[in-house]
Amino acid sequence: MTFVDLKGVSLTYRLGKETTLALADATFSINKGEFIAVVGPSGCGKSTIMKLVTGLLPASSGEVRVAGEKVTGPIKGVGMAFQNPTLMPWRTTMDNILLPMEVVEPHKRRFRSNRAEYEAQAMKLLQTVGLADFARRYPWQLSGGMQQRSNLCRALIHEPELLMLDEPFGALDAFTREELWGVMQALWLEKRFTGVLVTHDLREAVYLADTVYVMSKRPGRIVLSRKIDIPRPRSLATTFEPHFVDLVHELRDRISQEHA
Repeated sequence: MTFVDLKGVSLTYRLGKETTLALADATFSINKGEFIAVVGPSGCGKSTIMKLVTGLLPASSGEVRVAGEKVTGPIKGVGMAFQNPTLMPWRTTMDNILLPMEVVEPHKRRFRSNRAEYEAQAMKLLQTVGLADFARRYPWQLSGGMQQRSNLCRALIHEPELLMLDEPFGALDAFTREELWGVMQALWLEKRFTGVLVTHDLREAVYLADTVYVMSKRPGRIVLSRKIDIPRPRSLATTFEPHFVDLVHELRDRISQEHA
């Protein structure tokens, strides 16, 4: 069942009299529970697609629909995680994760009276990502990888149907990044949310996604849709298998054509 649908979507940025066509005629759909990745040259409009899908930016032309509804403004029921964790330094890991429950209805009105229930829900997530022993620690007491795990938990605590990930592991070292691919996969296998990952890391895209979309240089267009026919669960050993390596090279070659 189609959950996210873009039809002929373009976006033009205007700054005074200057205009920049950032995205041109983007057309693709994402099924409910599917995990897709968007890759392409820098500045091609990958993050723009995320803003259009979540309603943070209105399309200049074309149509965006989520769950059958036309997107006309910021949508509800979406989780977001970015390259920087943006955890509040004065709140513990637990309190950072519970923040959406304090501000998002219907949880907001029942948060105080049902806090123990919400804490149990958060603790289950923390156990999944290996942070159960760090619930009462502050961000400055966590490594970068731990902070990003906390960030993922916060994005998922209200059980969104749609999770948007904008370079979530880009600031981490290679070892930690690869470790978090496994964490992200485990969360998806358990929750089966619809996932959209924007990344420059082609191995990351192939590891996590059902389908990888390659975008052209600006103005961004979808120039390749590649199904990833590798069974899950995938492991780091999978990334060294010939078929995995071939897929990464295929994507890299297509992006290289855009630089030519």
